Amino acid sequence: MKKTSFLLASLLAAGALFSTTAQAQVRLGLRAGANYSNLAGNLENENTYNNKFGFLGGVMLNADITGDGFFSVQPEVLFSQKGFQNKTTEYKNIFGTTQSREGKVNYNYLDVPVLLKINASGFVFEAGPQYSYLLNVKDETTVTTTSGLTGNTRTSTSHSEKDLSQLNRNELGYVAGVGYQAENGVSLNLRYTGAFSDFVKSDNGTYFDGDLKNARNAAVQLSLGFLIPN
Repeated sequence: MKKTSFLLASLLAAGALFSTTAQAQVRLGLRAGANYSNLAGNLENENTYNNKFGFLGGVMLNADITGDGFFSVQPEVLFSQKGFQNKTTEYKNIFGTTQSREGKVNYNYLDVPVLLKINASGFVFEAGPQYSYLLNVKDETTVTTTSGLTGNTRTSTSHSEKDLSQLNRNELGYVAGVGYQAENGVSLNLRYTGAFSDFVKSDNGTYFDGDLKNARNAAVQLSLGFLIPN
C-alpha cells in the first residue's frame, strides 16, 4: 500500500512539474485493457509455456509539451496481470481412467511506464522505459478426471499464492506501441512491453525446476484510454 501511494504521489508530482516548468497542459486519464503475455529469454522447456490473457488498468497523466498535442509525456500507473499458461498434460491408467491437468500462473504487477508520445493527426506513436513491481504470484490448477468404468467426469480447481523469495520483485523494462486518439480523448493503443532483467534470482534450480532462471516477462497489450477534458 505504501509503494502504491508513493507511486501515485510521484505521478501527480510529475504532472505538477510539467505544468509549472514546461508550461504544459496536463490531463488526467484512465486506461483499461488486456495483456497477452508469456515468457521470453533462454527457457529450458519453452514449448510447455503458453500465452495467457490478463487484465490491465489504471490511471495516467498526459503533459502536452508543444501545446498543440503533437508531443507529450505520459506517465501511467497500471495494475497488470502477466504470466503464462501451462501446457495441458494428460495421463491414463490401466483401468482407462483419464486425468488431464492444466493451469496458469498469474504474475500481478504494478507497472509505471513513462512514455514519450507523438500524435500525428490522431495517429499515436509512443515509447519509453517502465518500472514494474511484483505484487504477488497466484497459481491456478484445474484437474479433470474421467472414469474409465462409468464415464463420469469430475473437475476440481485449486488456487495458491506462491512464495516470492526467489523472484526479483523490482523490474526494469520498456514499452513501445502505436494507436489512435480521437479529439474527444478516447484512444485505442497496441503496445509491446518487455523486461531487461530476469524475474528469477540466481538460485539452486528449485523454482520450476530451474526452467525459468533466464526468463523475462513479455506481453502484447491492447487497451482503451480516455483523457478527461480540463
